[in-house]
Amino acid sequence: MPLLLTMDDVTKVLEMPDCIDVVEKAFVELATGTAVLPLRIPITPPGGLSLYMPAYLKELGALACKVVTVYKDNPTKHNLPTVIGKVLLQDPVTGDVICIMDGGYLTAVRTGAASGVATKYLARKDIGQTAGIFGAGVQAKMQLWAVATVRKLNKAYIYDISDDAVKSFIAEMSSKLNIEIEKIDSPDDMLAKSDIICTATSSATPIFNGNKVKAGTHINGIGSHTPNARELDTAIVKKSKFIADSYEACLKEAGDIMIPIDEGAIDKSHMFADLGEIITGKKPARENNDEITLFKSNGLAIQDVATAKLVYDKAKAAGVGIDVKL
Repeated sequence: MPLLLTMDDVTKVLEMPDCIDVVEKAFVELATGTAVLPLRIPITPPGGLSLYMPAYLKELGALACKVVTVYKDNPTKHNLPTVIGKVLLQDPVTGDVICIMDGGYLTAVRTGAASGVATKYLARKDIGQTAGIFGAGVQAKMQLWAVATVRKLNKAYIYDISDDAVKSFIAEMSSKLNIEIEKIDSPDDMLAKSDIICTATSSATPIFNGNKVKAGTHINGIGSHTPNARELDTAIVKKSKFIADSYEACLKEAGDIMIPIDEGAIDKSHMFADLGEIITGKKPARENNDEITLFKSNGLAIQDVATAKLVYDKAKAAGVGIDVKL
């Protein structure tokens, strides 16, 4: 009988430090060849988008598929969220589905975890750095949580066009992480004050002037993930050491690098490494404190699969969830 886990169940057992650990292992498997990772499969029924994201991680013993849908009319017509996700976790020995879990919170945490792994390897190792977060939604919160897990932060800054979202962000995350969080009024001010920057917006166009990014900054770019949209301008992509979550995903899905390539400003070789190559030491991470490092995250099914296995194991150990007979 498969275990059924609601969003509340997943939230009870999933913590960022554990997620960062398994997501790092998933990227290692991708780099060493023990992961199977097809590109996500899109289907476009009338009115929406459905994405199928399967993967297998041999060393973690994790096999799963996440189904994500994006239906913009859901809130007004059906009283449902725009984005809905579910994960089917399988026993890799028998193929049987052993768990069905909500994928919303899981997706948010695993996306933050990837930035946590990238920050761990690519950001400067100074004690008492500052983090600047563009965006104030759920994913922005996860980005700050992840960065604060791998680096001791003196302070964080938040920039968003919604004052209400900023107030909510500051109230929740300052209490959760026990750090001071300050509202920033302009992107330029954010760039001047932040050592680590995370972009977690819905913008389809660049959100800051890359020429104004100071030396030594590390950037996690996670908001845009389609060929025609980008949060990062050509200037910052060109001057950064560019690290991909996946070469293939970046070249097929990430406007942040696809657009500069199409412009002729850079070519494919500008992608220095993927994250797994950095973790395993195949290529060097940050080589000095003046480098600007940039991690581009598209979101990979290996992150979902590793996290789903983690959630299942923790839920079983804690007696969380309901066994259902199908």
